[in-house]
Amino acid sequence: MQTANTKLGIGLMVATTFVFAVQDGISRHLAAEYNVLMIVMIRYWFFAAFVIAIARLKAGSIRRAAATRQPAVQIFRGLLLAGEICVMVAGFVALGLVESHAIFACYPLLIAALSGPVLGEGVGWRRWAAIGIGFIGVLIILEPGITVFAPAAILPLAAAVMFALYGLLTRYVARQDTTATSFFWTGVSGAAAMTCVGIWDWQPMSAPDWGWMAALCVTGVTGHWLLIRCYEVAEASAVQPFAYLQLVFASTIGLFVFGETLQTHVAVGALVVVGAGVFTLIRSRKVAKDGLGQA
Repeated sequence: MQTANTKLGIGLMVATTFVFAVQDGISRHLAAEYNVLMIVMIRYWFFAAFVIAIARLKAGSIRRAAATRQPAVQIFRGLLLAGEICVMVAGFVALGLVESHAIFACYPLLIAALSGPVLGEGVGWRRWAAIGIGFIGVLIILEPGITVFAPAAILPLAAAVMFALYGLLTRYVARQDTTATSFFWTGVSGAAAMTCVGIWDWQPMSAPDWGWMAALCVTGVTGHWLLIRCYEVAEASAVQPFAYLQLVFASTIGLFVFGETLQTHVAVGALVVVGAGVFTLIRSRKVAKDGLGQA
């Protein structure tokens, strides 16, 4: 049963972003030593087990949770998220947590921009203006003419596009499928795909790194559980702006654990992107509340 407790929802979202930031830090450490596909594959095995358990709890049985009239879209969603995770983790290693998350923070703007062609939703001039300003922030981070076309900078940008499309398709399938069904297909199809590609890149891991791998799996499950609880107690539109705290937490880990540096243009660009993103989220909430077609 869903309740309206925005204060608790905000607290849960803050906790979620912190746990996911820790997960990103662990992913960065492991992916620097081992193949990315293997790391994501093991992480997905644990995630799939969690998803199946949640599906049985929420839907009553695995068969009921798996029931869908749009299996192709559901499977594609799962593949898209798995691919996005691989690309983003590769970005952590190549670019670092600070800059990767600064660029990735543009994904809500991409969702707003693509919601028209993908979902048929109206986007008014105010949100289009915010989207344009947000992408100016991305250009500030990338510094056109200096690093913009470096492969490392492309990785988190590609991950943002993939995650935005995943988010839109999640909203699309929600028109016919339950949350439990979408969650089930996300974990199971992703685990199957990652096993097919990751098993060939198996590498022996040291005992300490198996400990980090276990921590990665636990943080992943914990983060998703907190996110589920967050959306159970509060409206998504009320807590979503606080998801940007993952940028803050991940950047802090990058700075103090991995010795990364926060350059001025990255900080300025990130502020522009986050400001534009928060505006689009608030505006979307107002439009939904007022029942307007676009704004």
